[in-house]
Amino acid sequence: MPSPTAPTTADEFEAERPHLIALAYRMLSSRAEAEDAVQEAWLRYDRARDGGPIHDLRGWLTTVTGRICLDVLKSARVSREAYPGQWLPAYAVSPDLGPDARAEMSDQVGLALLIVLEKLTPEQRVALVLHDAFGVPFEDVASVLGTTESTARQHASRARRAAGQGGVRHSAGLAEQREVLNAFLAAANSGDVQALAAVLAPDVVAIGDGGGLIPGVGTRPVLGPDRVARFYLGILSGRVGEVAVEPVVVSGAAAVLVRGTYADGRPLLSVLAVTVDDGRITGLFNQLNPDKLLLGDLG
Repeated sequence: MPSPTAPTTADEFEAERPHLIALAYRMLSSRAEAEDAVQEAWLRYDRARDGGPIHDLRGWLTTVTGRICLDVLKSARVSREAYPGQWLPAYAVSPDLGPDARAEMSDQVGLALLIVLEKLTPEQRVALVLHDAFGVPFEDVASVLGTTESTARQHASRARRAAGQGGVRHSAGLAEQREVLNAFLAAANSGDVQALAAVLAPDVVAIGDGGGLIPGVGTRPVLGPDRVARFYLGILSGRVGEVAVEPVVVSGAAAVLVRGTYADGRPLLSVLAVTVDDGRITGLFNQLNPDKLLLGDLG
């Protein structure tokens, strides 16, 4: 008869699945890729059970999932270097159901964090997520990375430093984000560049990810309130036709789903998400690549 510390059933793996999905999503920024990584972890677990009991199932699965994600990140980095234009993580878009439903999203990975994580090397990202987010000892992090404990610590330290230098300020709750985003939209619709710039922080950054599929999407971020304001007003005045705007949420951040047409008749579909600090927008992140928009029930 198997001992209580020797899990042998699929049910015991399923009990760990939410933990593993959360781990893999922080590493990969893609729900679909996270689910694929966890499925691969299940296959490896199923094979490993034949070799004897696994006494620390969560620890074993965390390590295995970390190794799978590291391989995915290394492979993705090659593709990333050839990616046309600017890069944003894939957006898992959900409807904004109002204040009563927002407490349920408290465990989501914030958009600002995902954008910072995208800038790290695979080793840095895995070390930071495993140790800082999930409390995995550096000895085990080193095992995942195939390196020494000292080097694993260095990867995490460099990741923290890079995150501190490259992150966007984001401290507002979702209700405040929505209020500021609505003010931005109202100012944009008015065509008043000064009113629009007033909603933007001095160090605001605007990034658009078209995946090389959308003409006119810049290859560099737009920086500063005046430039960002004029950039968006230029889009509205000359390139966009009729649109419908719907409030949505992306990784806990206020956003809008924009559907319509460009001035030349091409279909338009994008999701614009924001980060907010001290009552102003610090980042505008516009995902226009249809392959990286997961709309779920929004269709």
